[in-house]
Amino acid sequence: MSARGLLQSLGWPVATGLLIALLTLLAFPELRGPNGAPDPTHPAITSYADAVDRAAPAVVSIYTRKIQEQQRHPLADHPFYRRFFPERPQQQRAQSALGSGVIVDPRGYLLTNEHVINGADEIRVLLYDGRETRARLVGTDPESDLAVLKIDLEDLTVIDVPEPTQARVGDIVLAIGNPFGVGQTVTQGILSATGRYNLNLSEYENFLQTDAAVNVGNSGGALVDIHGQLLGINTAILGEGNTSVGVSFAIPADSAMRALREIIEHGRVVRGWLGLEVRPLSQDQASALAMNSTQGVVVTAVYSGSPAEQAGLTPGDILTHIDDESVGNGRRGMNQIAATAPGSEVTLRILRNGEPIELETVIGERPLPVST
Repeated sequence: MSARGLLQSLGWPVATGLLIALLTLLAFPELRGPNGAPDPTHPAITSYADAVDRAAPAVVSIYTRKIQEQQRHPLADHPFYRRFFPERPQQQRAQSALGSGVIVDPRGYLLTNEHVINGADEIRVLLYDGRETRARLVGTDPESDLAVLKIDLEDLTVIDVPEPTQARVGDIVLAIGNPFGVGQTVTQGILSATGRYNLNLSEYENFLQTDAAVNVGNSGGALVDIHGQLLGINTAILGEGNTSVGVSFAIPADSAMRALREIIEHGRVVRGWLGLEVRPLSQDQASALAMNSTQGVVVTAVYSGSPAEQAGLTPGDILTHIDDESVGNGRRGMNQIAATAPGSEVTLRILRNGEPIELETVIGERPLPVST
């Protein structure tokens, strides 16, 4: 039968549907079985409602209030001025802000971003089920932009946190939060990249990147996978005017949970420390040493009495590995050291005058940053 005859016998609607089905199978071969037929055992996912049902009740909206003293007029205390204008009480102004948070512990502990609650005099939390309560600040880690809050409520839904996280670039992800204060909202995208750093967003950077729409108010909310499991804490966006342009960043869940445990136990995040300063290895230096890549850092300074000095490191050494892990261009190594518990023994692999050397040392505790 000719194509024209087939169209006449089936009718245009049926023929059009068959054509669309054929094009779909050609475009998505994973929907076909081993012999090219549709595979009923792997149906296409058309909804992420189950993932949202599991994760959304653990995501909260956060509202903060900061009381600011209004600046007095410079003449307010002048005797001449006081003769005509009676003294008035100091005026106060309330400044409000919003964000999101994630319930990660049945005892009522929440994770959010430090910038969401920074300087707040009052923190209130609105739960998915409509309950509202005041939250207590347990502690913060400005260097990773994380904060831990505590609420005293029963029957809390806790988000599922896989350990370790098995997220891969290309995975579907969902961002859940309270953008612009409109209420809990879910957006969908893919995991665009992992291990993002040098963004000048925080001291310790190891971000997940996604193209899921994230806007003002999403900070501190959840980035989850298609099973509703926590992948990260949404933290920042890249773009003008604080609106989404398809590039946003989240702190990985394992890093956030490690900070949570440290803050609950110690009141702060305890980090490992070597006590040295480094700069990236240049291509010219790598070529001169017959290195195949620039994966390494040049030691520029060693602090007196530090674990680095005790190990025997000197300026000019090239640090390539900590234990068996490459330091990359420096940021990866810094994160690795910070995540290592003080008191742990490590092996430093270096190049000195082109010769490979292994040095042993014990990781110290990083001194608290000096407040400015």
